[in-house]
Amino acid sequence: MRRVVVDPEVPAHVADLFRRHGSMLSRIRAGWSPEPPSSASRLPGRFLQAGGALSALLLVTLLFLLDVGQLFFFVVALLLFVVFVGLLAAPDPVDLESEETELYREARWFEGRYLLAEDFDHDAGRLLDRAQQAIDFILHSQVNATGLLDDARNSVMLPAQEWEIARLLTKLSALRNEHREFAYGGSTPEVAAAMAPLERALVASEAAVTARVEALERYAGHVADADRALRAHEQIAVLRSRLPRYEELLAESGADAFAVPEIGRLAEDAGHLEQALRDSVRSAQEAFRYLDGPSAPPPADPPADPPAPADRPPPTDPPASSPAS
Repeated sequence: MRRVVVDPEVPAHVADLFRRHGSMLSRIRAGWSPEPPSSASRLPGRFLQAGGALSALLLVTLLFLLDVGQLFFFVVALLLFVVFVGLLAAPDPVDLESEETELYREARWFEGRYLLAEDFDHDAGRLLDRAQQAIDFILHSQVNATGLLDDARNSVMLPAQEWEIARLLTKLSALRNEHREFAYGGSTPEVAAAMAPLERALVASEAAVTARVEALERYAGHVADADRALRAHEQIAVLRSRLPRYEELLAESGADAFAVPEIGRLAEDAGHLEQALRDSVRSAQEAFRYLDGPSAPPPADPPADPPAPADRPPPTDPPASSPAS
């Protein structure tokens, strides 16, 4: 199911709540609302609070009436008094709002700041799916996790791109539906001629949004190349760390004169892979600048020796629709 798209300005915990309950947001938009708890359901909690508070107050009174004068009883009485105050101040358990109630309240408060699957027609939904796949791949890539890309700016810019694309696709879907309904019953040549510029405007708008999505996919393609180069770089680094053991074996077996030149090429391969990694990361950063606008600062060179984290699962393949540049 297509995830809910939320305005990046919405608080993170509210956005997460919306994404987890897309189907219920659709019901809320259709007019559903949670029923308030009945007064009868409040009685058990109130009785428990009142009974606990009265019991604590009674025990405190009895301990003072005993007049024992011992420090132990004074401490116990003080603790019971604290319990008494806490029970009076505790909220009614039924008053603690359920997740449905919280979702309903936040959905009404942030109305218009989230977009659901039904807000997009078929073509717009496919474009949004492509954009989300590219964004997810970039954010979960290995080069982004290791900091070779500008992960901080990615985490801000990419959700903003997703929201802007989704917002435009929602408007495009609504206008296309209105246009189809208007033209469904047929029209005179004069009306058809008047509608032609509007149809061209819809086509041009869709092309512009498609260009944004394709830019994201190109960025994801460059990130995929950088991920592959990083994995190869890390594997070569592991092989280089094992070289002394191979050299020792060759020396002891007397075969070093034949095999050492072959193994020596491993260092050259590592150098080539490191340069390929730097080039692919630089290409990804250039694609990032295209998304971020012409005023973005020039990309910084990636570190010469990127960290090789242990036991990290390999990243997923890039999205199917993502053309690798």
